Amino acid sequence: MKPHFHKVPIGAEDSFSIRHDSRPNFGTLWHYHPELELHYIVKGEGTQYIGDNVSNFGSGDMVFLGQNLPHTWRCKEAYFAGDENVQVEAYVLHFHPTCFGKDFLSLPEAYLIPRLFEKAKKGLKIHGESKARLIELLDGAVHAESLDRVIYLLSILKVLSETDEFETIAPAYAFSHLSSESEMVRLEKIYSYVLAHYKEKITLEEVASLANLSLTSFCRYFKTMTKKTFSDFLTEIRISNVCRAIVEDKLPTEVICFECGFNNVSNFYRHFKKVTGMTPFEYKKKYLAEG
Repeated sequence: MKPHFHKVPIGAEDSFSIRHDSRPNFGTLWHYHPELELHYIVKGEGTQYIGDNVSNFGSGDMVFLGQNLPHTWRCKEAYFAGDENVQVEAYVLHFHPTCFGKDFLSLPEAYLIPRLFEKAKKGLKIHGESKARLIELLDGAVHAESLDRVIYLLSILKVLSETDEFETIAPAYAFSHLSSESEMVRLEKIYSYVLAHYKEKITLEEVASLANLSLTSFCRYFKTMTKKTFSDFLTEIRISNVCRAIVEDKLPTEVICFECGFNNVSNFYRHFKKVTGMTPFEYKKKYLAEG
């Protein structure tokens, strides 16, 4: 299986890509690309996988992703049912760090830009007034032509490089140093398998075999790459899907926990509190209050 390298379609007449999408869903492939990405979700809900982070996403979220940071936004099942009234909408900006030329980043006036690109390697979630300003700029950039496009991109970079209104999405992410495609193949294979089978019992022996490693080597490898155990990673994916099901409010929490791969209610409650910092009831109450 090849790693899901994504070739961002940038026309020969353009130095970067900006688009406003409306589509059924965001797809399912965990992928990466050398372009940085600013992604503003106007409409859509589901679970996002960014680096080693697994969390829910929703309408109004804005993230800025650095080079080669693996990511995907997996919409909840309703977005795959073919209902024309259930669609996602997003602004997506892609640009290569050298799109202004290699010397641009060396300009003394642009000293904040390389710092921004470094921070973005672990993913940034943007909020506050900065997000509001960036939404305006993204919408303007979509409709701009010629030199105005470049001015909009520079304005976007200025806001991003100067803001402190952000949270780091994957602070412990350790994949960014990988230069070997074989390592990306192995990690993508592990991620894809877990995302497809998290509702089932997954043993360390299974994933070690999938990675073509001994049990001991796999445990050491996964901890080195992600700064967490495979068990913790699997639990986070299951809890993220539990959170999504809780706010959908279609099933009792005890049923949801079994649907998402837990086989013991008391252990489920313990893991949920450890990952989210609250009980399922508190999580649902907080979500409803924010909604």
